[in-house]
Amino acid sequence: MKTVFIISDATGETAERMVRAATMQFSEPVQIKLFSRVRLESELEALLEKAAEQRALVVFTVVNAEERELIGKLVERHNVETVDLIGALISKLALYLGSAPAGVPGLLHTINEDYFRRIEAVEYAVKNDDGAEPRNLPKADIVLVGISRTSKTPLSTYLAQRGLKCANVPLVLGVDPPEELSQVDDRKVFGLIVQPDMLMRIRQARLSHLGMPNDSSYGQRAHIENEIAYSREIFRKHANWPVIDVTNRAIEETAADILRIYQERGLSPT
Repeated sequence: MKTVFIISDATGETAERMVRAATMQFSEPVQIKLFSRVRLESELEALLEKAAEQRALVVFTVVNAEERELIGKLVERHNVETVDLIGALISKLALYLGSAPAGVPGLLHTINEDYFRRIEAVEYAVKNDDGAEPRNLPKADIVLVGISRTSKTPLSTYLAQRGLKCANVPLVLGVDPPEELSQVDDRKVFGLIVQPDMLMRIRQARLSHLGMPNDSSYGQRAHIENEIAYSREIFRKHANWPVIDVTNRAIEETAADILRIYQERGLSPT
């Protein structure tokens, strides 16, 4: 799998969104690694060495001209392919406006409406994790539904950091989903599924970590298959819910699929 390093002297969130949007135009899988607030020469040197080893493409957003010049020298030394996302734009704007840029990292991310929306979304995800407060489900931008250990919580947190109020609902064998789930727009609900072999490994590792017996039904294949069958039955009753298999997938990959479908459906954060 090809790798893209994103190096930023601020948060790097804008660069990450741009790169992810661009990679969606290609069928080949791409691993994206974000390195934020990189401002020391030693840090840059280490990252570019690592990029050279992995033959990664380096995308950087560094507003300080001296740091960009340093990156240029290091890139030549390590023979790394790079894309300067902001340097060319700053240079053109400086010529057009007839003034010098401030060169201060992070000005793009000053406190604004988008910042407060992300904070609100993270708070919502925490309060509505694992089926807590089902009365709040109709307020969600996205609702994730699945049995235990299908990445619901980390996905909710990841999506919340992008400004989406994300709740998740656990499916428990033989227990009906909360009534409030039926009040949510079907376009906002996503089912999560995982293959039994992987789920069994995850759950047995979880049992071991908690010091619980490995013969608990929670980690047994027969019980897991029954849970998966139950979740599929729920999903069949809601044909408009996209069902995403999270087996062997990074959180970022699954989130990208969810966001793509969400946007294709013409939805946006409330």
